[in-house]
Amino acid sequence: MSIYIENENNAKFDFDYEQVITDVINEAVDYVNCPFEISVEVTIVDNAAIKAINKEQRDIDNPTDVLSFPMVNYDEPGQFEFLEDDDNPAIYEYFEPDTGELMLGDIVISSEKVYSQAEEYGHSIKRELGFLVAHSMLHLFGYDHMEEDERAVMEAKQSEILDRLGITRD
Repeated sequence: MSIYIENENNAKFDFDYEQVITDVINEAVDYVNCPFEISVEVTIVDNAAIKAINKEQRDIDNPTDVLSFPMVNYDEPGQFEFLEDDDNPAIYEYFEPDTGELMLGDIVISSEKVYSQAEEYGHSIKRELGFLVAHSMLHLFGYDHMEEDERAVMEAKQSEILDRLGITRD
């Protein structure tokens, strides 16, 4: 498994944020029973940077807390069977040629939003960071929250991932 973490704005955390990110990613992979070794990139930025990315990618001219850029197009969220079909040459675009890892995608997190939302929601910064990583990992596994039923499924899965790690609301 390859997890690449870049803190572009040198955000400061009073805990080992890289370990929290790594733990949440590993737990999310286990939670959805992903049968592959994976590769994911996480970039921590400030509000100005995430606003620019949000504008460029989604035509939304506001900062957001997290952006997810999945590399895999799932038939069904969290279902990996189609990636095991050796007769489908299209699946090979999802795997890193040198390592054979499934390239899940990229996560971009605003450190400023981590801090402000932790205060707004009355929980720890660690919990907010963990939540955003869990949320984004579910997007990388094909889950979404555009419809009410999808939102409920995602919220339950996010909570279960964080509960399994003991990262709960304070």
